[in-house]
Amino acid sequence: MTGSVVLIHLAGAVALMLYATRLVKTGVERAYGDVLRHKLRATLQNPIMAVLAGTGLAIALQSSTAVTLLVGSFAGAGIVSGLAGQLAVRGAEIGSALVAKLLTYDLTLLVPLCLIIGTFLFMATESRDWRQKGRILVGVGLLILSLEMIGQASEPLRESPLMPMIINYFSGDPITAYLLAALITWLFQSSIASVLLMATMAGRGLITPELGVVLVLGVNLGSSIIAPMLTRNSEPGVRIVPVGNLLMRGMGSIVMLVLVMTFKPQIGFLGATASDQIVNAHILFNVIILIAGLPLAGLVYRASEKIVALGAKQAAEPVQVTELSALSETALSSPPQALANATREVVRVCETVEIMLKRIIELYENADEDKINALAALDDRVDERHAAIKIYLAKLIRNPLTEDQALRCQELIGACVKLEQVGDIIVRNMLVHVRKKMALNLEFTPEGWQEITAFHSAVLANARLTFNVLVSRDTETARQLVQEKDRLRDMEREASNSHFLRLRDGTLKSIETSSIHLDTLRDLKQINSLLTSIVYPVLEERGLLRGSRLRAS
Repeated sequence: MTGSVVLIHLAGAVALMLYATRLVKTGVERAYGDVLRHKLRATLQNPIMAVLAGTGLAIALQSSTAVTLLVGSFAGAGIVSGLAGQLAVRGAEIGSALVAKLLTYDLTLLVPLCLIIGTFLFMATESRDWRQKGRILVGVGLLILSLEMIGQASEPLRESPLMPMIINYFSGDPITAYLLAALITWLFQSSIASVLLMATMAGRGLITPELGVVLVLGVNLGSSIIAPMLTRNSEPGVRIVPVGNLLMRGMGSIVMLVLVMTFKPQIGFLGATASDQIVNAHILFNVIILIAGLPLAGLVYRASEKIVALGAKQAAEPVQVTELSALSETALSSPPQALANATREVVRVCETVEIMLKRIIELYENADEDKINALAALDDRVDERHAAIKIYLAKLIRNPLTEDQALRCQELIGACVKLEQVGDIIVRNMLVHVRKKMALNLEFTPEGWQEITAFHSAVLANARLTFNVLVSRDTETARQLVQEKDRLRDMEREASNSHFLRLRDGTLKSIETSSIHLDTLRDLKQINSLLTSIVYPVLEERGLLRGSRLRAS
């Protein structure tokens, strides 16, 4: 087998591992994301529980970076303290390392079982929850299979005369090896994938344990860079936790590299095999960073604040940019171009409405007048753009249009009207609930809040799909949205029934928040109905809609 063929097989196996990791991560987020976020918010106030919550969440999501971004967003919204967020991320690194350890065991029997059961669950039901569970099982099966493929693909490399030379070079130049591992991890966007790749190759005798330890330190540097890079344009509060992780974990890996290069410690105690030694070195490093991070958490947090504040100060005077409109008057003589311009402008309205819908639930937990006024200002922007789009399309209709062009005009006008109505519900109804909750200092029960956040997450996910259909006009997604409307109606009924049961039991918080709870569910249900109706023209055009119901296919 030629070297190029070996590399193609190895690259394919690595690609499958990255895809499988993402499959598991997205499946867990869709099936259990709301519950995990709710539990995380509730436990981050206690330092020990913050570490344990971060560990558990990283195991579930198969990604410490995902936990870092999630906790960073909580800290930026004021839901948790930045200090608690730092501790949760420390726990997440431990959880990520434990996942890598688990996947080094012989789990080959799980491959066919996971693929069979996962595929059956995904294809045999239309239930969203069961389909996501199937997705998770298929992802786990493919992940284990990819590790076997990496081992088989790398086997011919043992016979290559170049491998000893490459290994000797990197063993003699640990700094280059360290930086290369950091680069690979940043490209993979996953420390788990990088550690598993190195452990598998070490198990085949392609990497020495001593070099593997250096590579593991590089993996931790690369992993700590990912979140700060992804949040570099976010608000300062969101960036503090990722920057703190970079300071602690990134700087810790550099210190450890210097110590390893200076003292050249024996690593036989880390395990009986080379692959065990590499994975255990990864776990040990993150345990050391956790132990060191507990007393240093306050110092690291203050340093992170100063670094973020310094970057914010340098960007405090941005170049003033005039907001441009896509509604060019000169394009009105060309209906296709004018419709494209109007579509672009409607998409901008969609983006604003999505921001409003995302922020309103955050205000239920942590509201102040500045945030409330900022959200109300977004509704003013929606109203202005809505008026401009209607006037623009009214002018376009005066020109000769084909039937399809005239229908598209009506579709865009209808979408704008519904988007404005969604903005009005958020500002005139839901913001009123926020003010009442804030003024009376009310709190939902844990069960009630979980019901509201789960319902909100489903509506937000449907909103994003709706905005995609507005551009893509994809029939299958439009059908899915109409089916989701029925599911959310049932979901709202179940949540209301659960609330009434708590009222019957005399739960004080349920009694105090009853009207806010029920009105919020009703408002979210109405928002979902308005957004779903935006996709009706796509289904009507193909004869797939009868009234507001799907025709049998």
